[in-house]
Amino acid sequence: MNVSKMASFGVSPRWKVGLCNRHKRRQWVRPVSCSSPGKNSPPAYRALLVDVGGTLLETSQPVPQVYASFGSKYGIQADADAIKKGFKKAFSEPWPERLRYEGDGRRFWKYAVATATGCDNDDYFEELYQYFGRGDAWKLVDGAERALKDLRGAGVQLAVVSNFDSRLRPILAELNISDVFDALVISSEIGHEKPAKEIFLTALDELGVQARDTVHVGDDPVADKQGANAVGIDAWLWKKEVKSFEEIKDRILVPTSFPK
Repeated sequence: MNVSKMASFGVSPRWKVGLCNRHKRRQWVRPVSCSSPGKNSPPAYRALLVDVGGTLLETSQPVPQVYASFGSKYGIQADADAIKKGFKKAFSEPWPERLRYEGDGRRFWKYAVATATGCDNDDYFEELYQYFGRGDAWKLVDGAERALKDLRGAGVQLAVVSNFDSRLRPILAELNISDVFDALVISSEIGHEKPAKEIFLTALDELGVQARDTVHVGDDPVADKQGANAVGIDAWLWKKEVKSFEEIKDRILVPTSFPK
């Protein structure tokens, strides 16, 4: 997870989005038409998996700026640059427990905040924790909603695959994006974090698709790309191999323009 992480829709029948909905999978049907050029070609992939922090969502304000602003009344002197460096340190150090985001993730986030700012005040931490649990602390990246609607309408199944704590479901619900996805696969719920193969295999199982028919998009070369590739899923690095959700949509729906 990079520093920027810290801190809806189709024409097919709607299924309940949740953990391990193995008995309520949406049956994939090859679309007969597509509004994009190359409309007679089937999609390059039957399913799209999407990382959240730093890919699907961005923070409404830069994270170090928020930490510095909230910290002013607690006597924190560190500026945004120093806080950013502190976060890099917190995330680069080995975490002694099996998961960073166990349940609500408070244990890890308290450590990260203290490491980044030098402040271990409980009230300061709680203000930040509650703030980043709100939908208005986040925003969808430009073009994501429209592109996901188009993919869903073309019969492509969608899933979130994210290393996140228990705040993610409420955040996605507040942003009115939850219902676009057929599955929300969240590390704190299943007990495995990317790049572990289990989190990707859970997504495939919930969608009822094969790895060879699936592509994953995320911003971390190890957690996202290497993790997905290890189970046979193609992966595109966000902002390096794909620059926008419109490009993701086109690469899936117009495969003749983007060789697989």
